[in-house]
Parts: sequence; structure tokens; C-alpha cells
Amino acid sequence: MILDYEILKFVWWLLVGVLFIGFAVTDGMDMGVGTLLPFLGKNDAERRVIINTVGPHWDGNQVWLITAGGAIFAAWPLVYGAAFSGFYFAMLLALFALFFRPVGFDYRSKIDNKAWRNAWDWGLFIGGAVPALVFGIAFGNLLQGVPFHLDELLRPYYTGSFFALLNPFALLAGLISLGMLTLHGAIWLQLRTSEPIVSRAKQWAKVTGLATIIGFALAGIWLTFFVDGFRVVSMPPTDATPNPLTKEVVIEPFAWLANYGRHPWTLFFPIIGFAGLGYAVSLSMQDRAGLGLVMSGVGITGVIMTAGSAMFPFIMPSSTNPGSSLIAWDATSSHLTLTVMFWAAVIFIPIILAYTTWTYARMWRRITVEEIESQDKLAY
Repeated sequence: MILDYEILKFVWWLLVGVLFIGFAVTDGMDMGVGTLLPFLGKNDAERRVIINTVGPHWDGNQVWLITAGGAIFAAWPLVYGAAFSGFYFAMLLALFALFFRPVGFDYRSKIDNKAWRNAWDWGLFIGGAVPALVFGIAFGNLLQGVPFHLDELLRPYYTGSFFALLNPFALLAGLISLGMLTLHGAIWLQLRTSEPIVSRAKQWAKVTGLATIIGFALAGIWLTFFVDGFRVVSMPPTDATPNPLTKEVVIEPFAWLANYGRHPWTLFFPIIGFAGLGYAVSLSMQDRAGLGLVMSGVGITGVIMTAGSAMFPFIMPSSTNPGSSLIAWDATSSHLTLTVMFWAAVIFIPIILAYTTWTYARMWRRITVEEIESQDKLAY
């Protein structure tokens, strides 16, 4: 069965979004736990409890990020080239921070020394907080447009700088990302640990949840009134052979709101973003962490889809040469490539989801200090 090229282009926009949401909900939770590690664990035993809630799962969860990167490379090669050139140092910063996680998990408990273990605890903090912040900053810059252009051979040229990425709106987006993942991690710890960690996690869930809701609202206002959006004026048919230089794009106020006007059902995404985050905080305060974790995931999905639906069909808009902007209709690979990838995704994504669900079910329990101390050689 060969799907229509136009449909495949849209399907891969959805699938890449699903991969990023899967990464944020699963590995984002692990990042949130790492961010909270030095603050919620007051002694070595408590910190080992916290680490053991994510120790068996973090590497599998990180596969979502690797798969998303691979999907972008295969489905949107022009986006991959432009993004990994323009955001090169930011990506390296996130990558180097992520290095602390496997090394920290593996080596932290090798030496029974307080200074050694404290150093790795802060390394795990860096491995959680820095990537969460960087990924949010990247999305903040996409919404403002990235300074790049394509030449006649479709080679991308980035004309910005690393420090230009650290603009106020992008930093706000980074803090929203950090806040919502920390909230997710706090509710996870509330569900999987025992006192006194549970009470501390509950307070952090309240603070980070409310901060994320306020930041999300502020970003919406800022984006509406102070950031110009992008709009496609003319382009070839959506099922045409991809060529980003054959369209006309303009930058104008309120353009990022156009999809909400044309398709009012997309307003559902910001609504579930606010509702999910708010309900997650409320359930956490009621000690209903299980449902709270689900609602936190719903809130994260809403936040990501709010940005995605506002930008569609734009993937990487160009602020310096709008006509070079990369969109879902002209930044894609060939019809055959998208078809082969689609059937691979149809086969393997359900298998991955089933295996992930099975591993969580098999290892599901509250972890206590007593358990860690009684199985000292088996725990992280």
C-alpha cells in the first residue's frame, strides 16, 4: 500500500511531534528527577532512593530523543542540516550535559566518599536541568525565526551566533520547559518514593507547576503581541517535489494565531496545556500522584502541541530570508523514503510502547531507604 505523498508529509509532521512528546513525557520525567536530586535528597541514602526510581528506565526513555533525531534526519534532511548547523553549540551543550547521566549513574556509588558522590549528584543535576533548558530555548528561537538562508543548491547558511539564541523570549521558553519537566519529575517521585521525600516532592510540584502555568500564559501573551509570525503567501501544490525556494513567505503580526482562527478545534491544545498542568498540581496536593502524573503528561502534550499547531506548516522559519523557511510540505524526503519509514514506524513503535509498558509494570513499587540499604550492592 502506497500512501499519497501529501498525506505522508503530514503524517511525518505528526509522527515527529509524537516522538518529541514521548521524549518529554518519559525522559523528561527522568530529567526532572535529576534536576531535583540535590534538593530533595538530604543524605546519601535518600539520594540513592531518588536515583533508583529512574535508574532502570532512563536509558530506554532516552531512545525517544535518539529516534526523533533520526526521524528528522531521514524525513526532514534540510531541517536536520539547518538546525544542527545553526544550533550546533547549543546542541553540544545539551549533549555534553547528557553525558553526566550514564557516567553519573554508573560511577556515583563506586566509591564510598561523600565528596565523590556529591560531585556526581550535581553532575546528574546538570544532566537533567541543562538539556531541559536548552530544548526549550531552541523552541523559543523557532517561534521567532532562525537567521539562516538557503543558496541555489539548497545549502543552509546560518548567520546568527550562540549568544543570540539566549534572547529573553527564548529564555522564557527554556524556563517553561525546565519547569514542566521538573513538575513531572516531582510528581513521579511523589508516586515512587516514601516519606520524607514525598512531602518535599509535593512542595516542589506545587512551586514548579504554578511557575510553569504563569510562564506559559506569559509566553502566549508575548508571542501574540510582541513576536511577529510567518505566513505562506504562495507555494506549489503540497504533493509537489520538495523545493523550499519555490514559495513566498511574509512576516506579519498575529500570524501565529491564524491556524487557531481557521481551525478553532486547535484551541483544544492550549486548553489542555493549562488544564493538565493545573490539575496535576491539584492532584499532587491531594496526594493522588498517580492520576497527577497522567495529567502532567497531558499538560506537557498540550504545551508542545500548542507551539506545533501555531507554527504549522512551518518547521524552521527563516528570519533573515523568509522564502528559505522550511515547512512540512517542502522540507521532506522523497515519497519512497517517507513510505518505507512510515511502515517501519507502524511496526516498531507499538513494539517499543509495549516493551516500555511491560518494564514499568514489572518494576512498579515504592522505593524506600530500607530497601536501598538492604540491597546495597544492587542499588545505584
